[in-house]
Amino acid sequence: MSKIPIENIIQASYRLKGIAEKTPLQRNLNLSDEYEANIYLKREDLQIVRSYKIRGAYNLMSQLSKKERKRGVVCASAGNHAQGFAYSCYLLDIDGEIYMPTTTPAQKIDQCKRLGKKKVKIILTGDTFDAAKEEAIKYCEASKKVFVPPFEHPLVMEGQGTVGVEILNQFKGQLDYLFVPIGGGGLCAGIVAYFQKLSPKTKIIGVEPAGAPAMLRAKEAGEVVKLAEIDTFVDGAAVKQVGELTFEICIQGLYDLVVVPEGKICTFILQMYNKDAIVVEPAGALAIAALDRYRKEIKGKNVVCIVSGGNNDIERMPDIRERSLIFEGLKHYFIIQFPQRAGALREFLDNILGADDDIAYFEYSKKNNRTKGPALVGIELKNKADYEGLIRRMDKHGVQYTSINKDRNLFNFLL
Repeated sequence: MSKIPIENIIQASYRLKGIAEKTPLQRNLNLSDEYEANIYLKREDLQIVRSYKIRGAYNLMSQLSKKERKRGVVCASAGNHAQGFAYSCYLLDIDGEIYMPTTTPAQKIDQCKRLGKKKVKIILTGDTFDAAKEEAIKYCEASKKVFVPPFEHPLVMEGQGTVGVEILNQFKGQLDYLFVPIGGGGLCAGIVAYFQKLSPKTKIIGVEPAGAPAMLRAKEAGEVVKLAEIDTFVDGAAVKQVGELTFEICIQGLYDLVVVPEGKICTFILQMYNKDAIVVEPAGALAIAALDRYRKEIKGKNVVCIVSGGNNDIERMPDIRERSLIFEGLKHYFIIQFPQRAGALREFLDNILGADDDIAYFEYSKKNNRTKGPALVGIELKNKADYEGLIRRMDKHGVQYTSINKDRNLFNFLL
């Protein structure tokens, strides 16, 4: 018998009626034209908590005993699970405490307070989800409160699996490919368990951010491993370690597991906003950003991408645009040694910049008694191919420069 029986997932779908929205499965015209396929988006960003996480949290919490409810509940989350947890606390009239990383966007913190009203208390601790989780578990052990995990529990996975129930109910015909974002693996495990029984021909592609490939590293090692460091930019999917059960189920049922660079994810966040007026968070764009990897295979096929969440803080947009430009090769930073004489900058502008190049960043402080002084210069290009011409002109005119885009330590220190 499966560790996540489909009967339980179906029961969870009935339990969630009137609680979780039955989100639309929409054919996206722009993506379909781009990839010459039928690309559908499962819009979990349209949930009342703006992510699928309400499904798993409510499915678990609604089955707690009276004694457990009275003691109260605790969760750890980078944001989306916390919102599903907070709203479930309000709906079920249970007191809850939420442990969140200090890096959690303010928009997600405010949402938790709004959704949970007076039923929840928020504790900010640690720099990552894993650090917050450790503190939450210690507190639960001391207080005897119930810990509601974001992914490593069968009831949570069964709740998340109801996304798969809806997809197969909504889609008529053979679904060829399904792209699923992976953080801890709860959503993917629930969907794999359901699709293995009811749509075994569908090829399920798990997608992780390159800065936190916990499932991929576990697959390579043959067991769950803990990453030493992660990039928390894709906060809804940035975990150091996946669950034991989620790993076991996902590895058995996934057709493929791919990672996508954070910069590429940012490109698709901007594309979805500019072309379709769809606001997605970084984790919400994961599945869509993986389509390029399968461009040839999906041509003419029926494809679904799960848009897992839309909790994006508008204050993050400058950073998202910056990461996208750098990934696409359209923005480059240099340390340039300028002669300390009048007209040096004018010569640089006239001799080095191309017709479509633009100075996007310039920081320079003149030093006395020196022949040259360093300036930090950011140059934005119209086309990626213009970079070769820029470098060629700097070499021709004897410009002393250091490119820092690929030196992450220097880049992070200076910018």
